[in-house]
Amino acid sequence: MRWEQQRVKPPVGGAPELPLALPEPPPRSGGRAGLRLPEPVPIEAGTEDAYAIEVHAKSIINRVPGESQVPFRWTVNPYRGCGHACRYCFARRTHTYLDLDAGHDFDSKIVVKVNAGTLLRKELAGPRWAGEAIAMGTNTDPYQRAEGRYRLMREIIAELRDRANPFSILTKGTLILRDVDLIVQAAEVAPVSVAVSVGSVDERLWRAVEPGAPSPQRRLDVVRRFADAGIGCSVLMAPILPGLSDAPEQIDATVRALAEAGAANVTPLLLHLRPGAREWFRAWLQREHPKLVPSYARLYREGSYLPQSYQRDVLALVADAKRRHGIGSSRQQAFRDVGVGAARSAAEEEGVRQLSLL
Repeated sequence: MRWEQQRVKPPVGGAPELPLALPEPPPRSGGRAGLRLPEPVPIEAGTEDAYAIEVHAKSIINRVPGESQVPFRWTVNPYRGCGHACRYCFARRTHTYLDLDAGHDFDSKIVVKVNAGTLLRKELAGPRWAGEAIAMGTNTDPYQRAEGRYRLMREIIAELRDRANPFSILTKGTLILRDVDLIVQAAEVAPVSVAVSVGSVDERLWRAVEPGAPSPQRRLDVVRRFADAGIGCSVLMAPILPGLSDAPEQIDATVRALAEAGAANVTPLLLHLRPGAREWFRAWLQREHPKLVPSYARLYREGSYLPQSYQRDVLALVADAKRRHGIGSSRQQAFRDVGVGAARSAAEEEGVRQLSLL
């Protein structure tokens, strides 16, 4: 990403350095970030010093590499970085591509592609675009708090609706309710799927690991609203955290709450810790739950994924709870089961991939 070509130009008179809340860094060799920015735009987020970094993107529809083993080929991500500040977010490492760090910078320096809607309109109308399904929420949340200021998703969904283009959305953000009307309209002309991520209904755990995200109860309200609107809302029960949300009674409480909210289906996904997220989560664990550090070291000693035996045990608990609470008793459309060849949800594909790697 070449920031000097893509960033919004600073006002006449120069622009201040972006405050990083860090000691003065050493000079970067060939750095890409170009941290002289226009006046930072403050946004409400999970950290005290969050700023939006406005850029003009060169493209907005991204092709997914074939080896990714996910059930979609194309994505749209109007933001980079995420104010939800989830300790475990797998996308943290992507901020290092911009010469920002995978920890606090990821939570507080939100890159906003201010021309996303205009660019999408152009690309959807291009002669090479075949109208394939587009997935959103695959990297960072499109309904994070910055969206309240920039309203990029409303324009994006309107463009997809007008082209009758299939799409899916995964979010923790309750701001998606602002766009229920457009999503309903889009679903009348093309396949559309919506999912909300709820790993646990434990309020204390939510405040600790997802400090910038809406509460689990508010996310359950999103599930209810979409059910009322006639669009089944799936739930990605993710991530399930070893030693923190994986006890049988905790899993049962979460699945019961999802069933009562009217979840169309529930797909569990256990915590995986890729580089970038691994270090940030480990530092938090050391501060808040030092007694769990040795068990995490054992569980993740082979890399980013949990042992197959552990995964099977926890997934069996979720499957039992789903049967008890009546989820999955009939065949329902899976999340992202839109478009040709997308027979399984992203979470299910990731689960299969996790097991295959171990």
